[in-house]
Amino acid sequence: MATTDRQATTLALAHALSAAERGLAVIPLSRTKLPALRSPHRAGPPAEPLSCHGECGRFGHGVYDASTDPARIRDLFAAAPWATGYGIACGLPPHHLVGVDLDTKSETDSSAALRELALRHLFTIPPTVVVLTPSGGRHLWLTGPPDSVVPNSAGRLAPGIDIRGAGGYLVGPGSRTRHGVYTTAPGTSHLAPAPCPPALLRLLLPPPRPHRPTPGTPGTPDAPEAPDGRGLIHFVLAAHEGQRNTRLFWAACRAYENGIGPALLGPLLEAAQATGLTEREARTTIASAARMTGHRP
Repeated sequence: MATTDRQATTLALAHALSAAERGLAVIPLSRTKLPALRSPHRAGPPAEPLSCHGECGRFGHGVYDASTDPARIRDLFAAAPWATGYGIACGLPPHHLVGVDLDTKSETDSSAALRELALRHLFTIPPTVVVLTPSGGRHLWLTGPPDSVVPNSAGRLAPGIDIRGAGGYLVGPGSRTRHGVYTTAPGTSHLAPAPCPPALLRLLLPPPRPHRPTPGTPGTPDAPEAPDGRGLIHFVLAAHEGQRNTRLFWAACRAYENGIGPALLGPLLEAAQATGLTEREARTTIASAARMTGHRP
C-alpha cells in the first residue's frame, strides 16, 4: 500500500473515532464511498446477505456494522486497511441523524429547490453541521425524533435532493475519496446536528393512511383551506412584517393546487398590497408559486 494510502487510512480512523465520541456510529469506507468490507455471505445463497444484519458475528454487513465502540471501530479498520474514509450511520440513537444531500450532478439547483420548499411549507433550516463534498454539494445534518423512521430517498423531495435516513449513511468529514476530501463547512464544525423542522419532517416521512382532512394545514394551523379562497385571502391579510412574502407564497401555492389560482390572482394582489408589499413584489411571489406548482404564471 502506498504511503499516502496508509496516511489516508490513519486519518480516516482518527476522524471516525472522533465522530464516535460524539455518539455517531461509523463504518470504514473505500475510495468509492462504499463500505470497505465485503459481505461474508457473497458466496452463499442469494437471500442470505439480505437476511443477515451482522448476527453471524462477522464484519461486512455495511451500515449494520456501524459502532461507537472505539475497540470495534479499530477492528473494523484493521480488517479494511485500504479504507480511506468513514460513513456515519443515520437513524440510530442518540442523534437519529437525517442527512439532506444537496447534489450538484443534476442540472437542477438543489439549494434553490430547498429554498422553494421552505417557502412553500413554511420552515427554515436551523444552523447545523454542513459537510462540503468534493463535487461542490452539501450535506445538511439534522436529527429526527426517536419514534419516527425517516426512509432513504433520491429526488423524491425535489430533483437533486437526496435523503439519508434509517439504513443509510453519510460520508464523514475528513474522508478521502476518488474525487477529493469531504470537509466541514466553515463555522459549522462546533455545532451539534439541529432538530429537523416539523414541516420538513412531515415531507420526509411516508405518507399517512388516507383520512378525512381536518381544518388547518400542518405547519400553518391558522391557515384554513377554503374552496372559494376567502380563507387564503384572510391568511395573507393577517401577515405581519417579515412574513408577508412567505404567507403570500403559501396562499398562492394552495390556490393553484386547488384550481383557483387564476381566479384568485386579483384578490391575492390586493391583499398583499394591503399588507405593505408593492404590486411588483406580489406579482413576482405569485408567479414563483405558480411555477412551483407546475402552472403558468
